[in-house]
Amino acid sequence: MTPFGRPVTSVAEVREFIEEPHPHMRDKAISVVDDQTARFLALSTYFLLATVGADGAVDVSPRGEQPGGVVLLDERHLAFGDRPGNRRIDSFRNILERPAVGLLFLVPGMRETVRVNGRATIVRDAPFLASLPGDSPPLGTVVEVDEVFLHCGQASTRGGLWKPDTWPDAADLPTVKEIFYSQSAYWAEPLPGVTAKRPR
Repeated sequence: MTPFGRPVTSVAEVREFIEEPHPHMRDKAISVVDDQTARFLALSTYFLLATVGADGAVDVSPRGEQPGGVVLLDERHLAFGDRPGNRRIDSFRNILERPAVGLLFLVPGMRETVRVNGRATIVRDAPFLASLPGDSPPLGTVVEVDEVFLHCGQASTRGGLWKPDTWPDAADLPTVKEIFYSQSAYWAEPLPGVTAKRPR
């Protein structure tokens, strides 16, 4: 027992609370990108890229693209370019250490998402980079697909993701500056005027 509850330690214990999925759900993953999923990916402007480092630390990085920014090279390979960001290169570092990746693709307004699991390679001087919308990035990522499947829209529906009337009032949200300065208190060198706090 922990202060937060009793740990669940086996799949069998989980199945005491969650019944087995319907066979169509259990077996829905395929190893190629089909025609209709390709249409979805071509319109996806936002996706999440999950990677794992050699030390087992997990990172999930948001990626934004114009339509057409995710390219299907063939039915087993998709690709995207590297866009300007915070320059931490967490995803790149992890891919170089462990190529396994997971991706979650969204299309604005659509409840369902598409999930892809596979193995990534960082590339340069790749022909597809010049075909991407906007400026051609110098680096890209190619993902060899192991699994593709459609994820149901229950989570986005419950969370009101595409329903503005369920969104919090802007006045209740902390600003980016407030969050940034609050987190800075735990940095080794906090921002000027911020009282340092000991890391938890």
